[in-house]
Amino acid sequence: MYVCSCFGVTEAQVRQHADDGACTPRQIASACKAGTDCGSCVRRIQAILGRGACPRRELADQGRPMLTDLEEAA
Repeated sequence: MYVCSCFGVTEAQVRQHADDGACTPRQIASACKAGTDCGSCVRRIQAILGRGACPRRELADQGRPMLTDLEEAA
C-alpha cells in the first residue's frame, strides 16, 4: 500500500527505513523523500513509526542532544 503518493513510497519501505534506524518522519523523509512534497502522508508515517523504542527519540524526549549522546553510548 502506498503511503506517499507523491514519491511512490510504500508502507513496506517506510517500515524498512524504520527498521534501519529512522525514528521520526523527518528521518523517513531524509531516507526516501516521503512527506516532503504535499505532506498529506506525514500523519500516516507517524502512525507507522508509533512510539516504539528509539534511542534518538528517547534522548530527544529528555531534552538531551541526540547525536552526540548516541555516539557516546555506542
